Amino acid sequence: MHYGTVKNCDIANGEGVRVSLFVSGCANRCRNCFQPETWDFEYGEPFGAETEARILEMLSPPYIAGLSVLGGEPFEPSNQRALLPFLRRVKAAYPGKNIWCYSGFTLEELQTDGSRPRCEATDEMLSLLDVLVDGRFVEELKDISLRFRGSRNQRLIDLNATRKTGEIVCLPDRRREIAPLHDGESKGERL
Repeated sequence: MHYGTVKNCDIANGEGVRVSLFVSGCANRCRNCFQPETWDFEYGEPFGAETEARILEMLSPPYIAGLSVLGGEPFEPSNQRALLPFLRRVKAAYPGKNIWCYSGFTLEELQTDGSRPRCEATDEMLSLLDVLVDGRFVEELKDISLRFRGSRNQRLIDLNATRKTGEIVCLPDRRREIAPLHDGESKGERL
């Protein structure tokens, strides 16, 4: 597996201050994707022991809430096989931190036998995730007021609650609001 970048102290890709890993390779190729360079499976650098160690070190400060895995597409089968042992290490080293994953596949697609993304690593990889942001980016449903995603069809699935209830449970959908100041100025985003 290759990766495009690792971001430290990221606040855009999940709740709290996070470390974000952007993997390479995506066959979905959503129109107007914000990172089309990551469609190429060979984009960036090879993901190996040195990169894993660097990310584990970045996760160590107490103010880091967890890890976000984005792409490209983390649930491409070849990426799942490379990510699974790493996610096991993250959970073992930092059981109090959460793992978010962004996928163009829906949870239902990931759970359906015979679907393209499903492989021997899928179920265990899902079991290590706390939040799944699922669904392809759809330009016609683009909404910049949504938290942590780009289009209205995408969901923020609380996988821990989903596993407990047996039904899909989404995180609350608080929208970003612009607070007006004096004379029509804006203060900025509030959550």
